[in-house]
This record gives sequence, structure tokens and C-alpha cells, in this order.
Amino acid sequence: MLVFLMSLSLIGIIFVQGYYINNTVKNEQQQFTFKVKKALSYTSNAIEEREYREFVYKFQDLIAKGVKGDTAAIRNLYILQEDNDSNETLIYRNGILEENFRIPSFFDISLDSVNVTRFLNERETKVLQRSNVEFNSKLSPEERLIQIGEISRTDEIIFETTYKDISKRTPIHKRVSKNEIYKLLGKKLKEDDIDIDFEFAIYGKDLATKIQSQNFELEHNSTFGAPIFLDNNDESDFLLYVNFPERSQFIFSSIIGMMLLSIIFTSFIIFAFFSAIYQLIKQRQISQIKTDFINNMTHEFKTPIATINLALDAIKNPKIINDEDKVKRYLKMIKDENKRMHAQVENVLRISKLEKNQLNISKDRVKLHDLILHAITHIELIIEHKNGYIKTHLNAIKHSVLANETHFTNVIVNILDNAVKYSTNEPKIDIYTESIGKSIILRIKDQGNGMSKSVQKKVFEKFYREHTGNVHNVKGHGLGLSYVKRIVDDHQGFVTVESEKGKGSTFIIKLPLIS
Repeated sequence: MLVFLMSLSLIGIIFVQGYYINNTVKNEQQQFTFKVKKALSYTSNAIEEREYREFVYKFQDLIAKGVKGDTAAIRNLYILQEDNDSNETLIYRNGILEENFRIPSFFDISLDSVNVTRFLNERETKVLQRSNVEFNSKLSPEERLIQIGEISRTDEIIFETTYKDISKRTPIHKRVSKNEIYKLLGKKLKEDDIDIDFEFAIYGKDLATKIQSQNFELEHNSTFGAPIFLDNNDESDFLLYVNFPERSQFIFSSIIGMMLLSIIFTSFIIFAFFSAIYQLIKQRQISQIKTDFINNMTHEFKTPIATINLALDAIKNPKIINDEDKVKRYLKMIKDENKRMHAQVENVLRISKLEKNQLNISKDRVKLHDLILHAITHIELIIEHKNGYIKTHLNAIKHSVLANETHFTNVIVNILDNAVKYSTNEPKIDIYTESIGKSIILRIKDQGNGMSKSVQKKVFEKFYREHTGNVHNVKGHGLGLSYVKRIVDDHQGFVTVESEKGKGSTFIIKLPLIS
């Protein structure tokens, strides 16, 4: 249940983080699109306004040079208001003066001249004494106060309509330059914090024009567009396109910090989660291993204790106590069994000291071949008793190592002892050495029962023994090879095992040589 709840929480955290990052990326993409479209709209409007201003300036210059209208029409509106109290008459006139001009063309549209209409608005206000007013009389212009005003918005629209009709005939490359687009677009993009390279182009009716950057490519999924040079119907034959080769990198760069922090902290959570699960499983395995260890130790102590009790009971027998040979035999049995129990206790204490780093291991220059031969003397009688053999193939030219004589001898004895224990038939052991570069390789090969791949991975773990049910045909407590690995590691060496079930095992130890 604990593992299930932790897994569910972890999956939920990862899902929320992924959802949040995905939404952030979408928001950044939307913001990017909004800013780009705003920059395109700004650029389009700025170009159109610039062209319109140039048209107006040219027209005003022509008027200033004395160009006259060839026709004129005046439409007047008169308003008369009488004030009886003040004995005054108010006369108001609002007139529109229309002038038509034929002027040279401002644009290269294959026309010699164009017709332009200018509207002026005239407003007049005059206050007269009633005695002087004759409404039906003709008021002369000299008697009027005339104010010349600016053209009205209606007249401005008419002027702008004329401009758009004329400019629509002009080729696009004469209305705008690549440099102008680049400056306007780049300026607006930088104002909105989009400071990356871009490519642009103007297309007319889906066909490329001369106005485009060198590396522009029209990609419908990643290219942004906006109309430019709208006509009087608010339609345009031209579209201003822009795309960004580094768009994806730019968007992700804006959220990379947040993503990295999210990934790092999520990784910490995942690591902590799996570490906790591993520790739970490991503790459960250790609990089971310790239970097996206690059972095995109990079984192994029961046998020598029973043997000692039987030997003591036999010595107490009056018929045997006077038999010196039998008494010596039983005393030797008691001593051997006691020694065996003592060795087991020493192994447990030794491993405990190694775990706490309290075992003082001093190292001296020794000959590895001498340690091998010394270790063999501890085990050769047992091998001979079982009709086996142990052969040495000490081929290493150099074999001086820095080692603790006692502990490293125990390492070799433990491996040899395992070879004897796990050989159902006669134990057959071969020991090889060879020097490779600055290292010496020690191989101890037996022809015993061998190990499966799963057992090989755990054979050096503390308390580990291959499960054989309740059968205790092999004495041991799972400490020997753990001790071997700890000692070899302390000697800056490596120990591995190669084995195949039913075909024996080979333990390989690699140690650094000394000159």
C-alpha cells in the first residue's frame, strides 16, 4: 500500500509538472505570435502612412508653385438670425470651394498626368445693424469677414480615396524597400523583446515579389503574415510575411530555466522515491537473510555442541575413561569442534569490525606466490581426505604486492574452502597467476557445482547464501565471500567470479604490483 501510494503521488507530480510546462510553452507561443503580428501591423501601417505623407507633400509643393485649378464650383449655405432686443442681424455663410487640378503623375504608372480634386471650406460670420441690412441685397465679398479653414474629414476621405486608386497602380518594389521593412520590423520586434534573426518577404497574389530577404522560405506552419497597402475596399493584393529560423530555440530559451529547475527537482523526487523503495525491498531481503543466517548458525552450532556433549558423556563412561587412546580421540574431537565454533565467531566479529572500519589492516611487501602456498597448507588435508587435488600454475614473473599477510591468506583460504564445500564429487582445484602490465591476476578455478547468473550478482553480499530450502548439506553462514571482497577492496584490488551451473566456478582477483 505504501509503495502504491508513493507511486501514485510521484506519477501525479510528474503529470502536473508536464501539464504546467506544456501550458507555459503554449502561452509563450501565443505571446510570440501576438507580438509578431503586432510588429507586422505596425510595419504595414508605418509604410502606408509614409507613402501617404509623401503623396500629400508632393501635392502641396505643386500648389505652392502656383498650379491653378482648371474648374471651380462654390456651394454656399446662408443662415440669417435677427435679434429684436439688440436690433442686430447675424449673417452666417458656410461654403465649399471645389478645385480640379491636372498635375503630373507622382508615381511611375505609365500616365502623363492625373486629376486631383481639392476641397476648401470657407466660413463667414457678419453682424450688422438692422437699419443697414438688406437681405435681398447682394453682399460684396469685401464686406465679409472670411475665415479659410482646413478641409473637413469628408474631403480628406475623398483625397485619400484618390491617393489609393493612384498608388495601387504602382509596382510594389517602387512603393517600399527591403531596408525600410527590415528597420521597421526589427525595431518593433526588439521593443517587444524578440531579438532574434528573421526573414521577410512581400507576396502578391501568392507569388513572390522582389521585396524579400535573401534566405526567406514560405512555410505555412511557421510563417506569419499581414496585409499591406490596403485599397479603398480594405483589401490588398499584397501580404507581408515574416518567419524566424530560430523560433523554437527562442521560445524554449525563455522557459529553459524553469524547465531545468522542474526537471532537477522532479529527478530528486524520483531518486528519493526509488531509493526509498530500494531500501524497503533491501531491508526486507536483509531481514529474510538474517533469519536464514540465524537458522544456519543455529544448525551449525547445534552439531558441534551435540558432538562435544556426546564426547564428554563418553569420557565419563568408566569403560572409556581408562582407555587412553579413546580419551585422546574424544578430547581431540572436542578441541576441533570448539575450534570450529571459535572460527565462526571470529568471522562474525571480523566482518562487524570491517563494517565499522575498525579493523586495522597494515600492509607489507609480500610475495603473492608465498601467500598462495601458505593458504594451500590449510586446506590440502581436507582435499586429500576427499580424494581431490589442488594444482598450482604460478606463471606470473612478478608477484610482489603490498598486502596484509594474515588477511590475504584468509581471502585465499575462504575461496578454497568454498571450492571444497560446493563440490559434490571430489574437489578439483587449479590456481593460476599471470602478470599483466602493472597488475597480477590470480585465478582459482574449481569443478564444483557452479552458480547461476542471479547468484553470481549477489555472492559477495553480506549474509547471502544460495537458497537450498531447509537442506543444510553445505555448512556456512554467508560471510566468507563478503569478507573476501572487503579485504580485496582494501588492497585496491578487484574480485569477480565467472561460473556456470554444474560446471564449476572461477574466482578472479586483480591486484596492483609493486616494484
